[in-house]
Amino acid sequence: MTSGREENPERDADSGATPDIRQIDSLELSAAAMDSPLTTAELCRVVGSRVRELRQALNMTMSAFADDAGISLGMLSKIEHGQSAPSLSTLARLAATAKVPVTALFRGLDEEHDLVIVRAGEGHQIHHDRGGPDRLYQDLGTLRGANRVIEPMITTITERGGEFPLYQHPGVEFLHVLDGSLYYGYGGKAYLLNTGDTMQIHGEVAHGPVELVELPVRFISIKVYPASESRTAAGG
Repeated sequence: MTSGREENPERDADSGATPDIRQIDSLELSAAAMDSPLTTAELCRVVGSRVRELRQALNMTMSAFADDAGISLGMLSKIEHGQSAPSLSTLARLAATAKVPVTALFRGLDEEHDLVIVRAGEGHQIHHDRGGPDRLYQDLGTLRGANRVIEPMITTITERGGEFPLYQHPGVEFLHVLDGSLYYGYGGKAYLLNTGDTMQIHGEVAHGPVELVELPVRFISIKVYPASESRTAAGG
């Protein structure tokens, strides 16, 4: 496909000359080279969506973006709607206009994604300074990286006594009592939670168990952090 301003030189298939990467016509050939199971239509849809997102992030109209990229407005419209497979030279111009590397146009396509599966009874055990053998804290699996979004944990308490520290952290926390009952402290007050009860709180407010009523106590807590926060595990 071509536009009034887009170069798309044709090749003599029998010339035997070494092909110039700028002369690869479309994403269809790129897909074949990658041995990708994706169809050309799917590739076009992903690239078009990325181009539109990048253009909108720059607060540019389609007309201005097309002018800067040196392609027609009609061509840009077809690309953004996944109706046209742009040549590599066009992709390079689009990326340059968006001020990103060409690979950014393929972001989200066949990328590796973290996956965490924790089998029953295999949660990573976390030790607290004021913990003991009667308290078990198990991390149920958190995706890697400094910026955690969700941190699930299961806490098991089998004996009374000892100190219960209060915790504070960014974001919010959701609790669900699986067994037993306890008073759970939050902001200077204590709330009775029985088996099956749930509680949602703001993490910045001091919180944590303050009194055990029926043992054993077992509850799941799920911390949900602001995505932009950099954190370390705080427990609780």
